[in-house]
Amino acid sequence: MIKIKEPIVRLKDIHSLGVIGDPGCDGLGTYNMKVYAGALEAASSDDMTLIVGDLVPAGTKHYYRMFAEITESLAGNDVYVLRGNHDTGDYTEYFGRQNYALLAEHFAVVVIDNAKRRFEDEGLSLLSDVLSMEEVEQVVLAFHIPVPNHYILNCVSEEEFSRLRKAYAPWKEKVKYLLCGHVHSRFVDRVDGIDLICTGGGGAMIEDVSKDIRACDVEHHIVHFYEKDGILQYRIANLAENCYSREREDAVLRQKLTQSVQGELWAQFQYLMFADRAKRRGFHRIANLFTALAASEYYHARNFYSVMERPAPFADAVATYVPEEEFEYQYMYKMLLEYAKEHRSPLAKQAYAGAMEAEKEHAALLEQAANVEKFAEEKIYVCPVCGYLMTEESAKERCPVCGGPSQQFEVFEGRDAR
Repeated sequence: MIKIKEPIVRLKDIHSLGVIGDPGCDGLGTYNMKVYAGALEAASSDDMTLIVGDLVPAGTKHYYRMFAEITESLAGNDVYVLRGNHDTGDYTEYFGRQNYALLAEHFAVVVIDNAKRRFEDEGLSLLSDVLSMEEVEQVVLAFHIPVPNHYILNCVSEEEFSRLRKAYAPWKEKVKYLLCGHVHSRFVDRVDGIDLICTGGGGAMIEDVSKDIRACDVEHHIVHFYEKDGILQYRIANLAENCYSREREDAVLRQKLTQSVQGELWAQFQYLMFADRAKRRGFHRIANLFTALAASEYYHARNFYSVMERPAPFADAVATYVPEEEFEYQYMYKMLLEYAKEHRSPLAKQAYAGAMEAEKEHAALLEQAANVEKFAEEKIYVCPVCGYLMTEESAKERCPVCGGPSQQFEVFEGRDAR
């Protein structure tokens, strides 16, 4: 990572730029950082990388050290950053100046700090100085919080935008792009006759930001700027959900990660079982503790699994779970049920018989859900006695497998925000 010490930095042999938005504001856990790791790998195909703010959840030395270590371990080119609204405190100690310009041979990037929703005078003055240079012909003007636009209200004020316009007005034809982050999504707009590119897809969870920009329509992504026939152009590239693979390629580490997932999930199961025992005996505070412990173990397992996971694209992913469910009820549980019968093991026989019926329902519902846009079930019921799963239409007064009463059913309800 590059710490900026001078207001103007001249660069050699730079013809492209990869841009990553908002990698760390949701936290620096492994699950989130996997996306950022993939973004860094994708941006390494460019000559340099710029991160447009919200590097960390809060501006302390601890988080800045974590972020810097991850970045330096994975980056394949020089990484420059600008300050976001989360990047307070010790930012300058780690990354240097908050307002600066990068001058490549055929284009320039001018970084202006507006993390506090106000463009700093130092940055506006620098912008004017750079634009006035005869050698500078194409400029990307980068800051964190968007200027007023046609899509969102989460932006700086019109008054602040007028201060920015005043700074670049004499040389407006040189400003080719306005570039920002802050919004955990992406959009492209035309503002004051200039292309505005807003990118927040480098690690933070993608969010609904308006009725026109929904999370389900946006993927994690980066922006590539590149020269073509002397003209600075851009393209937005989605990140594959299995974009990062370094640890997965280490056979020993992959085995250890698998064992770690299994160990954490086994601990989660044990804690949930003990929470049930405590609840039945009226020890609700103890039950609450063990339920929380189980949740913690699940998140540990999720972190380990995410490092080596190779998920299919979301739209195709649901169908990939159907064959496993079919195998369980058609072959595995059927075989174990017969074994339990032959060895006079009635409880094992009962458990496998109940699981077989549940897996059939799982497979049927997953086949419906393979078309994620058309899946219409909003309520799912699970019998806590045997684990049988029911839809609103199939749920009766008692579980059809074990006879558990409906008042005990766990209800899972979800309605798409559309």
